[in-house]
Amino acid sequence: MTLPAVRPVELAEIKEAQKRIAQTIVRTPLVRLELGADFPDIRLKLENLQPINAYKLRGAANAVAMLSESERKRGVWTISAGNAGQGVAYAARQAGVPCTVIVIETAPASKIERMRALGAKLILVPHEVAWRTLDEHAFPGVEGTLIHPFDDHNFVAGHATMGLEILEDAPNTAAVIAGIGGGGLIAGVGSAIKALRPEIKVWGAEPETAAPVALSFEKGSPQEFKDWKYSFVDGAGGRSVFPRMWERMKPVVDGVIVVSLEETRKAMRLMAEKTRIISEGAGALPLAAALTGKAGTGPIVCIVSGGNIDLKKFCELIDL
Repeated sequence: MTLPAVRPVELAEIKEAQKRIAQTIVRTPLVRLELGADFPDIRLKLENLQPINAYKLRGAANAVAMLSESERKRGVWTISAGNAGQGVAYAARQAGVPCTVIVIETAPASKIERMRALGAKLILVPHEVAWRTLDEHAFPGVEGTLIHPFDDHNFVAGHATMGLEILEDAPNTAAVIAGIGGGGLIAGVGSAIKALRPEIKVWGAEPETAAPVALSFEKGSPQEFKDWKYSFVDGAGGRSVFPRMWERMKPVVDGVIVVSLEETRKAMRLMAEKTRIISEGAGALPLAAALTGKAGTGPIVCIVSGGNIDLKKFCELIDL
């Protein structure tokens, strides 16, 4: 399969995507996290308040809206640990398009149930199979148009709309931090931020158990993370960096901050205590990264990418 060449996401495309998805997504709030004088000035971009409780709806809504009539009839499919699947299923249902999701079998039960409730046909597979499918852009027996959960230009352009909102709501932003799984979120947000305000730092955040992008920045080329381990941070931290995503991220990302699982749990608890926000592990990575001090004193915008976590699991994790 020949994939289209990777190209930069242009500001005009981002603005068009913003209009295109306005009726599907929520323009999420940016709230200040009050921590006191000894801490960085932190704002939380609450993407956990999207209709699917995760940012992936932005990219999915844009990608589905741009399908041709024949593609709509054939249906769409995606690969997901839960949030991309919900995003594509939600946007597809709204557009009357059939949807199949290749789901990583360790995905939280709440995410699996919600994808089913949105009318998606699910095929559960091991993590290795899903990761291979992400790389190969193909899965035997599945028909329709693949809406890749990160290596898709229209998907990335949809996520970039978040960058426009951040700059409208907090023009004095000094840094933006986004968790990295496949890289679509940070590639999109970084594209918008660097197009309008190149001096603003764009940082990635990864868990210590799965930090291939940090390793790639260290080595200067896309790397595999040999010591990859599964953790509760299931929406971020890949096994490797796909070369195409490296091309997308490298021009718009300033670096990556790696945090421990303990720091991530503490960030989840802090958000629950201070702002009554339920965040999944991946959504708490940016706050954990900001609290290390490595992104400066702020104002720092931390993207709370999602809140799709089983409540019982959430309670166990924040019971420090």
